[in-house]
Amino acid sequence: MTDIQKYMHDVGRRARAASRQLGTAATAVKNVALLAMAESVEAQAAALLAANRQDMEAGAQAGLDEALLDRLALNPERVAAMAEGLRQIAALPDPVGTITDLNYRPSGIQVGKMRVPLGVIGIIYEARPNVTADAAGLCLKSGNATVLRGGSEAIRSNQAIAGCIHAGLEQAGLPLDAVQVVETTDRAAVGELIRMKDYVDVIVPRGGKGLIERVSAEALVPVIKHLHGNCHVYLDDKADAEKAIAIAYNAKTQRYGTCNTMETLLVAEGIAAQVLPRLGKMYAEQGVELRGCERAREILSGIKAAEAEDWHTEYLAPILAIRVVADLDAAIDHISRCGSQHTEAIVTEDYTRARRFLREVDSSSVMVNASTRFADGFEYGLGAEIGISTDKIHARGPVGLEGLTSQKYIVLGDGQVRG
Repeated sequence: MTDIQKYMHDVGRRARAASRQLGTAATAVKNVALLAMAESVEAQAAALLAANRQDMEAGAQAGLDEALLDRLALNPERVAAMAEGLRQIAALPDPVGTITDLNYRPSGIQVGKMRVPLGVIGIIYEARPNVTADAAGLCLKSGNATVLRGGSEAIRSNQAIAGCIHAGLEQAGLPLDAVQVVETTDRAAVGELIRMKDYVDVIVPRGGKGLIERVSAEALVPVIKHLHGNCHVYLDDKADAEKAIAIAYNAKTQRYGTCNTMETLLVAEGIAAQVLPRLGKMYAEQGVELRGCERAREILSGIKAAEAEDWHTEYLAPILAIRVVADLDAAIDHISRCGSQHTEAIVTEDYTRARRFLREVDSSSVMVNASTRFADGFEYGLGAEIGISTDKIHARGPVGLEGLTSQKYIVLGDGQVRG
């Protein structure tokens, strides 16, 4: 066994032991830890920013691009947001121990379901140091121990935040091993973490497509993930034109680099000539590059021709593919062939068509008359999220506290035996 294997297995053993204690911790104790973590983050703000400056300097010297450096950067506002996020998690209802569907059976027993922690959650992420605090807080509140493996570019920032997390755990009397930040930057640590099925119950990768593809291909531990977000908005010919324009504009331009940003706009041919000229002008003012089908290019002269791969691409950039389609059936067919099962929206005033879209589009979030940018744990009222899942088993859509738990059946009897 190599040194990395020994180190990671030791981390796993300690996480498993801590998970048993954390799984039975009272809500009040977990909240004490979360609030103490928030106070420590605020008290150590200067130290966190100093550690982050070292990461930023090293990242610049290593040639990290501007987008990655932006995700890596901490500032006073982002540090304050980390503390506020921890306080918000403390204020959320604790799902652990909740009993539902309790019913009497003919035998006299009562059968129901109790929500329980998953156990140990391994989280692999890149660049964003705030994920360290967010993930630790969500896992703690849901009763799970966690092993956090951040990117090498953020190692100093993550270790500094881990110090604040451990201060909160210590104040609440909870085991420090409940949250462990992997100390090595060796990539072999990721390979070990995703295979440690004796110690880790679930892996959550947060990062680029390459990271998620690797984890999905190599993991022996179940993975909660979405590979990419090729999101669509369909403007139906029964849409209110003003709603359609506002939603299509917001879904693309509110932020470009998020997984719930619209990447393909589908427009019914019956409304295309009415809405596309206005949208084209609005997108141009924001510097959005448009790539269209033949019919879209007839309406919006001068835009680029869309290639076959454009219909499957998550740009994460000011680029938008536009296709004019015959009707709702054609829109649903396009989404089925080209989508990533992340988030899709229809804009229509036709109730029957809206119901069909909700029923027939197979994505983790499906919307009527709303921007895809709402596909977010905070906007859904989950308080925060560990990520978004496009899988169909266990958790789907934004994964908050409930998604980090499972259910077990419970039976309440009074001496019954089976005849």
